[in-house]
Formats: sequence, C-alpha cells, structure tokens
Amino acid sequence: MEKGYILALDQSTSGSKAMVVDKNGNILSKSSMEHKQYYPNPGWVEHDPMEIYENVKKVLKEAMLISKVKADDMAALAITNQRETILVWDKNTGLPIYNAIVWQCRRTSEMCSQLKKQGVEEKVRQKTGLLLDPYFSATKVKWILDHVEGARAKAEKGQLLLGTIDSWLVWKLTHGKAHVTDYTNASRTLLFNIRTLQWDSELLEIFGIPRCMLPEIKSSNDMVGYTDTEELPDIELPISGIIGDSQGALFGQNCFNPGMVKATYGTGSSIMMHIGEQIKETGSGLVTSVAWGISGRVEYVLEGIVHCTGDALKWVKDNLMLFNSFEEARAMVNSLDSNEGVYMVPAFVGLGIPHWDSDARAAVVGMSRGTRKEHLVRAAIESTAYQIKDAVDKMELESGIKTKELRVDGGPTKDEFLMQFQADMLNHKVVSTEIAELSSMGSVYLAGLAVGLWKSKEEILQLRSEGQSYTPVMDKTTRDRYYEGWKASVSRVLTI
Repeated sequence: MEKGYILALDQSTSGSKAMVVDKNGNILSKSSMEHKQYYPNPGWVEHDPMEIYENVKKVLKEAMLISKVKADDMAALAITNQRETILVWDKNTGLPIYNAIVWQCRRTSEMCSQLKKQGVEEKVRQKTGLLLDPYFSATKVKWILDHVEGARAKAEKGQLLLGTIDSWLVWKLTHGKAHVTDYTNASRTLLFNIRTLQWDSELLEIFGIPRCMLPEIKSSNDMVGYTDTEELPDIELPISGIIGDSQGALFGQNCFNPGMVKATYGTGSSIMMHIGEQIKETGSGLVTSVAWGISGRVEYVLEGIVHCTGDALKWVKDNLMLFNSFEEARAMVNSLDSNEGVYMVPAFVGLGIPHWDSDARAAVVGMSRGTRKEHLVRAAIESTAYQIKDAVDKMELESGIKTKELRVDGGPTKDEFLMQFQADMLNHKVVSTEIAELSSMGSVYLAGLAVGLWKSKEEILQLRSEGQSYTPVMDKTTRDRYYEGWKASVSRVLTI
C-alpha cells in the first residue's frame, strides 16, 4: 500500500492535538489533551515540558489507533507548535532545567527596558525584524541562565541545549539524535538574522547566550530525523513539515501570494500578510518574519501580534464564572442589541500591536448601573475583533495594499457573532474554511511536499475547501461609533 497518510502534531499554548490526514486532505482522526498553565507570579506564564512531551506521545498513539492506519502506511510526522515559548534542557539527562517560559510571559520586561537603554533596540530590529519585547524568546533564555543555579557554567561547557517547543519535541522523539529547528521558529527568537538566515553572533553576545546551545536550522520541508522506537514503540517515521503555528496556518490557508492575509484566532492572535521574497522595513508595531523556507528558499511576512483574544473569553468563563459553556456565552451575546458602551481591554499580559506596551493592564470600561454579565461576555468577544482590526489597518497602511478578504482559522471562528462583527469592523469579507486545524494542515502540506504526497503548491490549492463567508452589513456610522469607543477605552488603559 502507498504511504498515503501524514501523522500531524499541533502543540499549542493550551494543549496538544494529533491528527491523521490522507492525501486528499481529509482528517481521519483526532486526539487532544490539555496541559496545565503555571502562573508563579503576576505576569509570569510557564509550561511543564515533560508534561507536554508525555501528552504528545499519548495523542500521537491515540490518533493512529482511532484512524486504524498502520505505522507502515504513514509517510511522515509533521509538527507545528506554539512559537516563542522556549526551554533549556540538559543534553545528558534529557531533562529540562526549568519550566518552559511561555510567549505570554512578561517576566523579562525590565530586562528589555535595560537593553533599550543600552541602545541596542534598533540593531536588534534591523537584524531580526522583531521588537525588543518579552514576547520573544532570547530574554527568556537569558533569564533561565541567570537564575537557575549553575546553568550558565553548564551552558558554557556545552552541557545544555535550548530550543522552542519544536526543537524539544524533535530532540525527545528522536531520542536525542536531532537538535534542529526551522526558519520560522528561529525567526521568532531574537537570535536569528533574517537577512543572513543564520544565528547571529552579535545577537548572541547581546543576550549572553552560548552558540553551542543552539539547534541547527532547517527548511520546513526538510527531513530532520526519525522517531525512535524507544520513544514511540513500533512507530518509526521521518519527521518533516516543522513550522511555527501561525506560519503553518498561513500555508494551510494557501496564502501563497504577496498581499494575502490571514488571522489565526486562539489564546492570542497572529495576523499575517505574505510579502514575498523581499524584506520590508516596517514601523507601527508590525514585525517582519520568515513565512517559510522550502528547499532553502525563504519568503517573508508582515505580522501583527495580539497577546490576548480567545483568552479574554476564557478568563470571563474561568475567573468570573459568568457562564458554563461557550454555547451559553453565544446565547448571552445574541440576547443583546448592542454593547451599550461597555468595552473590555484584555491587556492581561500587556498590549501588542500597535502599542507594544508591556506595562498596560486589563480593564473593563464604560459600565453603568444597568450593566449585566451579558455585556461583559460581549465585551470580551468584541475585543478580539477590535484588536484584529487594529492589526489589519496597520498592515494596509505599511504595505500600501488594501486587503479584499481576511482568511480566518482557529476555534473561535465557529462563533458566528464574532465572525460577523469582525467583517463589520473591517468592512470587508471574512472567509473561514471547512477545516479549523489550519496550522496542522500547513505542516501536513509541507511534510507531504517533502515525501512526494503532493508535487507542488498548485496541487495543494486543489484541496482547499472554503467554509462560511461573512460580508459586512453594519452601516458606517455604527461601525465608527463602536471602533471609536474601543480606541477611547484603550487610551485609558495606556494612561493608567
């Protein structure tokens, strides 16, 4: 039998999901597990890397079992992952020396401020396309080396390795045989020069990180190693299709041409515009990153980063306990005719584009004596649409390209109120897909290109299945009133 199936892993901020996909792009099975979120101090966020790895092994095995596809019929294992989250581990014991520090974590805000005072921010931006912000990985590594006893000495002796979650999983799954990452994940670390496409010695010196800790950089369609049977008994698969989750969604959305834009809705959100093979200088809080590297050929994106979108509604559910299920939340929102001037600015870990204020904190603005819990739920949902509009508006301004549609993916895209409100705020079409797991599908397509399951991007385009489309229906006066209220609310948070 032809090896016509890809086993896909999506290791996200909230959990790990595995799928089996056939050559027609059909998802045959799914398995998922959440992992614990650790908040040891205000603004700090951590994950247990060993919990993640054990969960990954479980969901991979379960997805294969449910699909009834034999390991011998699998062509490859594809991996997409939460970006910027990083960890350091001992290469002799295979154990982390500290929890993974998550992209949301703000513990290095003061470190970033000190580096800015030293005048290195512009140099970092020129080399990496990124901002000097706790969101990205390098200062997290420096924090670990500075705060874990004996870590720096061991690192300098070559005894420690660092990596984003993709590196960690590949290293573990190959039983320590492959220490790699791909261009997309490397481009989020503040250590990778997007112009030379290499780890940058000057950046390593700025952040005090020994080069010997770093993984080898690969193209997203490279074969990087094989799963080891000591880790996954009876499963020995080539690993390919490694790509950061947001770039994976861009590829999964088939945004192959310059000017195409997608938004991934999750804990936070990434809004990306494909800009081709040339780097574009930006301002206004946008960053430039690698879209993907295929056979050594690299393309680029502009990206707007929103720290908190879906997590705002989750906070309302888990912390305020205003509803029990997301279906209940949708019913609550649909019971209202308007937001009645109530806005939530979900700056729980600061604000991303266009402000990049790590000190901003969340607030609910505009409440009156008549405000009910339904208004708070609606404000949480609306905040996602406003923040994504902020990002798209900046992209259009910087690129000179007026977008005609926004391709969307992620769990929240099933919320018809949010999607319609998004279309109304942007005043153009929002298009979902039949498949919500676009990050996974992007990695699947790349792995499939590597093993010959598909021959070209053109073949992959034939697999696209559009879902529901939303066209704007809100009048300009109402749209402007809503958005002006949002901007006024944000201005209050920025001045606290």
